Order: sequence, then C-alpha cells, then structure tokens
Amino acid sequence: MIYKAPSKDIRFALNELAELPAICTLPGYEDCSVELTEAIMEEGAKFAENVLAPINRLGDKGAKWAPDFSVTAAEGFKDAWQQYVEAGWVGLRAPAEFGGQGLPALVAIAAEEMWCSASLAFSLAPLLTLGAIEAINHHASGELKAVYLPRMSSGEWTGTMNLTEPQAGSDLVRSKAVPVGDGSYKISGQKIFITWGEHDMADNIVHLVLARLPDAPAGVKGISLFIVPKFLVNADGSLGARNDVRCVSLEHKLGIHGSPTAVMSFGDDGGAIGYLVGEANKGLSYMFTMMNHARLGVGVEGMAVSERAYQKAVEYARERVQSRAIGSPDAAGVAIIQHPDVRRMLMTMKAQIEAQRALAYYAAAALDRAARDPVASEAARSQALVNFLIPVVKGWNTEQANEITSLAMQIHGGMGYIEETGVAQYCRDARITAIYEGTTGIQALDLIGRKTASEDGATARWLLEEVKVTAGKLAAAGYASLAANLEAAAADAERCVAFILDTFGSRPQLAAAGSVPFLKLMGIVLGGWMMGRAALIARAQQGEEDADAGFLAAKIVTARFYGEHLLPQTSGLAAAIIHGADSVLELDAALF
Repeated sequence: MIYKAPSKDIRFALNELAELPAICTLPGYEDCSVELTEAIMEEGAKFAENVLAPINRLGDKGAKWAPDFSVTAAEGFKDAWQQYVEAGWVGLRAPAEFGGQGLPALVAIAAEEMWCSASLAFSLAPLLTLGAIEAINHHASGELKAVYLPRMSSGEWTGTMNLTEPQAGSDLVRSKAVPVGDGSYKISGQKIFITWGEHDMADNIVHLVLARLPDAPAGVKGISLFIVPKFLVNADGSLGARNDVRCVSLEHKLGIHGSPTAVMSFGDDGGAIGYLVGEANKGLSYMFTMMNHARLGVGVEGMAVSERAYQKAVEYARERVQSRAIGSPDAAGVAIIQHPDVRRMLMTMKAQIEAQRALAYYAAAALDRAARDPVASEAARSQALVNFLIPVVKGWNTEQANEITSLAMQIHGGMGYIEETGVAQYCRDARITAIYEGTTGIQALDLIGRKTASEDGATARWLLEEVKVTAGKLAAAGYASLAANLEAAAADAERCVAFILDTFGSRPQLAAAGSVPFLKLMGIVLGGWMMGRAALIARAQQGEEDADAGFLAAKIVTARFYGEHLLPQTSGLAAAIIHGADSVLELDAALF
C-alpha cells in the first residue's frame, strides 16, 4: 500500500484551525509564512511518500545486534537517514543559532506527522534527537551547547534519553556519577528501553543520562542529568576515543521493530565520561523539558499511525468485492465500501483522525504562543493551555490509535490478520504509543492533579466555555444536531471537572479512579470542538470562488458524524466518573 500524505487536511488544520498566519507574526517567526510552510509540506510529502514509506515494511524485519555491541539499522534506514539529513529535515525546529531553521513547533509537528505515518520506527530517531536538543539548549552551559548542538541540529549526531533502569522507574535511579576533577564525571549503571540507543546511521550518539552524585539526596530530588556521548569529542570538534558505553542487547518487541530499543550499559570498563547539564540534582526537571515535547510528539504518532491504517482500510474497502448491496435486487457483489457497517467503521476512523490532528496542531500553536507571545499574560495563558492539552493529546490520540488500527484490521477481515497484508503492522506499531513517554494512567493522573485540581479547574473551564461558544455558533448556523451534542458533551465535562475539584483534596482516590475515563471524555469533547469549528469554517468557505466543494462538504459531514456517533459517549463516561468510583475501589485486592 502506497502512503499518500493527506495534504489538504494538513493544510486546513494548519491554516484554519491552528491559525498558522497568526503564529507567523510572533516575534522570531517573522520569516515563516503560509507560502513557505506550504512549500515545506509539499517537499515533506514527497519525502514521506517516496523515501520513508517504502522502507516501513523493511523496517518491520528489525535492526540487528552483534556480539561486538554494534547495531545495524534495518534495511534502507541508513540511506533514508542520509537523505533526511541532506535535505535539512532534522533542523526544522532546532535553534537557528546552532544551524537549525528555528521554525514554529506547529510547522514541525505537521511535518513530523508525515514521517510518523510513513515509517513510525524511523521517525523516532529525529523525535528523540529533537527532544535532546531542547533539553541541552534550555539547560546546558554555553560550552556544551557549542560542542553538541550544531551537529545534532544537522543530524550528523543523534540523541537519546536514558531514564528507566531494570529495577524501577526514574524515582529509583541507581546509576552513579563520580566527579573526575577536570569538570567531567564517570558514569556507571544500566538503562533499559532506550529508543535508538545504538545504531550505525549517524557518526555519534549523544545520550542524556540520569544519574546520582555521591552526595545526592534520596529520591527524585537527588537526580542529575549528564551528556554521555558514544564517542568523546576532541577540542577541535573531531571525534575522539570510544566512550565506555555499550548496547548489551536489543529488546524483542511487539512492534516498531525498525527502531532499536536498547539495553545500555555505562562504565563496564571503568566509567563512561559524562558532562553535567545545568545544576546538580535538577536532572529530572530538566528531562521533563524534552518529555513534554516528546509527549506531544507521541500524540502525533498515534494519530499518524491511525491515518496510515485508515488509508489502507479505504484502499481495501474500495477493492474488495463481497455480497450484494443491502436492499438491492441485483445479486452482483459490490465493493465492501458500499456496506453500511464498513462505512460506519471508516467514518469512525476518519472523524477521530481529523479531530486528533486539529487538537494536536492547536496544542502545538499554543506551545509557540507560550514561547513567543510578547504579552506576558497571554504567554502564561498559552502555557497553561499547553500543560492541560498535552496529556489529553498524548493519552486520547494513542488510546484511540489502538481502536482505529483495530478497525482497519476488522475491515480487512481475515486477510487483515495475515502479516503479508500489512495492516497488522499498524496495530503492532500503534500499541506502544499509549505506553511510552508515560502510560495513559500517568497522563490521566497528571491531568486531574497538576492540570485541573492544582489550578482550581481554570484552564478546563476556560476551554469548556470556548466549546459552548462554538456550540452556539453551530446552532445559529443551522447545525442543530452537532450543536446539541456538543453542548451536552460540554455539560458532561463540566460536571466531571466539578467532581474532580470536590474530591481530589479530600478523597483523591475517587478522582483517580475515573481519571482515564476523564481524559478520554476531554479528548472527545475537545475533538468535537475542533470538528465544530471545522464545520463552521468549511461552510464559510463554500461560497468562495475557488472553493473545493467536495473537500468542504466532507468536512461538514464528518463533523456531523462525530457529533452523532462520538460525542454521545461522554454521557456514559461521565456516569462512570461521577458514580462509579466506589466500585473501582471496593473489592479487596486479595479477591482479584
């Protein structure tokens, strides 16, 4: 199956729903424009379709580990990476002062969607590199920035994040960092689940590693962050000796086989040389700089894999002939896309993907506003918006990716369960997105605690007021069904926010019991808001001279479907959140 970038949908979400023209007026983004972005998206589509999509199935055969601790990337990946670097794609979002293009996160996210759809396993290498660039740029010394950021921004070197250890999560980090005396440290310990931790695509790999200094306090307050390169860097910028870092094995995984997930060992031969990033004992907060960007990126991954699976399902539904059309006297078989239930499944996929794309792009635009808005109060509001939306985008997009890719397999019937058909890979690849960079449960606890209760629901209520404004506009425009469903869903969300605020302080377990349903509910409601906005914009554009009538009509129909099939789910979720918490907690643990 040939991937085709959904260029019209991307352009609509960028320009109309995420308001790219306004983002381009922010300080520092004046060189960006709608015209430049369209040119970038056009070239990005070609690269995704012609270079990355063809290697996706090859990547499913996996990277190869050797006893000398080396890892060879999957077939075609190294050549694709070189083309990726030569075209300058790595530097889209990287800081301009270190050779990047410094474009808005909104523009970069749209390009990243295409990489993720074309080959999710490949896309993880630049995603982690960009996250490492963010952390180093925000927190490292000028000297470290000068050494590492130019070559990372160009793609000559890649980056990783090293948190998890075999015994537990980041709150129980045991890796050690011992001062050498020349400003460097000797790092020892083992890290697991390190995405692209070892490979042969780039000349060097820059590991960001969490470790403890000898006098560090216990717990998360005693974790520091270190740069530990695969190869040490000489004073003239050339690569020196191999550092004491090795990949001792690769994980055997359900999916994303083209992305080597490494078990990394530091200091087996005396200590890996590392360099402290920022201040001691602040490593975990520094790492969260890259984790927030990564979580937004993972939300895009979920949506992007769903898009690829949807395209595959549409292609198959158009080609597969089976059974007569329901209600037709003609006994001849028809393409299954004519059957109502297949159309229901396709619309369920299409509507959610469009809503998720819009919400992810809207969050990326808020990220840009938070960073660049010259009005401090507006920048602060945008940051609060980013904080609230990231767990929703990450959690909802990725959880639904499991459903959407499963629907793609269902449309294929038995053929979908056969690996040669290709759709099974999307199910396997999508599954990890709801797990890494914080499981859905972690995102949901973050949403109800740090993002809702801690600010007395201010951002949640502001968003829901915006939802109700859009519902009112829909009603005035004659979209009665969508307006009513959106308003009812917003009311469900308001009741759930009130419940969380009432219980989080006194009985936090009650709020926590419904946290994942609340995250899903907010995703559905905010997705419905985006779809309502899309319908209003599409209607306004229908009267324009060069309007794409079919595309705009599809936007309106898809929004109506979303309202009638997805928004009603919020009433059931709200009932479970508000009235079902006790039954979650009542059963004695021994009785499970």
